[in-house]
Amino acid sequence: MWPLDPSQKEVLTFAISCRVLTLTLQALFNAIIPDHHADAFSPPRLAPSGSVDQLVEGLLGGLSRWDAEHFLFIAEHGYLYEHNFAFLPGFPVALMTGAELLKPLQGLLSRRSCLLLSVALLNFLFSVLAAVALHDLGCLVLRCPRQAFYAAMLFCLSPANVFLAAGYSEALFAFLTFSAMGQLERGRSWASGLLFALATGVRSNGLVSVGFLVHSQCRGFFSSLVVLNPLTQLIKLLTSVCLSVLTVSLPFALFQYYAYSQFCSPGSAHSIPEPLVQLAVDKGYRVTGEEEPPWCSWDLPLVYSYIQDVYWNVGFLRYYELRSKDSKTLEKTHPGFLCPKVFVYLVHAAVLLLSGSLCMHVQVLTRFLGSSTPIVYWFPAYLLQNQEPLLKSVDTVPEKLAENSPPGQKTPRNCIVKLLYNWKACSPVTRCILGYFLTYWLLGLVLHCNFLPWT
Repeated sequence: MWPLDPSQKEVLTFAISCRVLTLTLQALFNAIIPDHHADAFSPPRLAPSGSVDQLVEGLLGGLSRWDAEHFLFIAEHGYLYEHNFAFLPGFPVALMTGAELLKPLQGLLSRRSCLLLSVALLNFLFSVLAAVALHDLGCLVLRCPRQAFYAAMLFCLSPANVFLAAGYSEALFAFLTFSAMGQLERGRSWASGLLFALATGVRSNGLVSVGFLVHSQCRGFFSSLVVLNPLTQLIKLLTSVCLSVLTVSLPFALFQYYAYSQFCSPGSAHSIPEPLVQLAVDKGYRVTGEEEPPWCSWDLPLVYSYIQDVYWNVGFLRYYELRSKDSKTLEKTHPGFLCPKVFVYLVHAAVLLLSGSLCMHVQVLTRFLGSSTPIVYWFPAYLLQNQEPLLKSVDTVPEKLAENSPPGQKTPRNCIVKLLYNWKACSPVTRCILGYFLTYWLLGLVLHCNFLPWT
């Protein structure tokens, strides 16, 4: 992926611009729109807040809403409450690392303010790198630089934009997942497996990604079956599949074991500050050292499944309720979204969509899919390329426009900005795609940063 070619530089520039605009708008909306008093996790502040802390909170407070408060709490205090274990440790560890790098500022800033700055800086970095990684992946899979470019630009305007900026794990997960997919497309299975494993340590839906490794290994098995010993190849296949499953699932399994050791082992109680103990009493949160929770006696004691069930009422078809009236081969096909290599990504997206629709709250799906599958961006990019007349005249990647322009005249290379400037001339398909992305992009910022429910 490095060094960057001109189209990747354009993606990088646009991604940085969108991140800066996002941070600016969230601060503006957070300042001018009163917060909704939501019944969300809101732990007490243990350290006094100085004038610089108040400035940081005013500028970046919109990034700490809803589940972001859980990640900040875990990074600051650790896994004190049982329901904290719904959030895997990858992102809190990244926040703690970022806060340590900001340690020279801790004379001016509280620990929370350092973590909030870490959220802004790290997710700025991760979301920009995710856009570049998606462009790289698109070039490898689609073999159509234009579609890969459009998809990466659309990612910068993702409907999940606010979650890529706020204190959520989506930006880090997207970067690791897209990078892992890119490494696998290059045949670097071990690097890919490591990145997929790291992604699983960030979000549990990374477990689904093992399907990519198994698919790649099965393809290698069948391609070598004719010329090599079938039994030997079968043994190698089974071994590599087992190693892949073990590698990708190991971070999740270790995290479950850590939870078990905290809540199901004698003498695991920790010293907890009194204000946080009082919060647990007031809200009914379970802490270590209390009566053993019921999931400890399960045959497979998974705290993650228990928390999703008890605390958030998440499970198969749980979101849906009955209510009354009151309630061909690669060489012979064209490049782009329709090429056979996209099929495995479609299966991956379908599995995520099906599991998300049946087992999760609908409001989670936006960030769940927007940070997990490139299909969300590849398909609208394919539609833009094939349905938008303003883009059909571009036969190569957008940087060629500048090469063909008259001397001394600079042609804008950002196709998305070009379409927005020529909105009235765009096709209905383009208006729908950009309208959807931009509307979600803006509404997410306005509503999320002020504790207003949305999606």
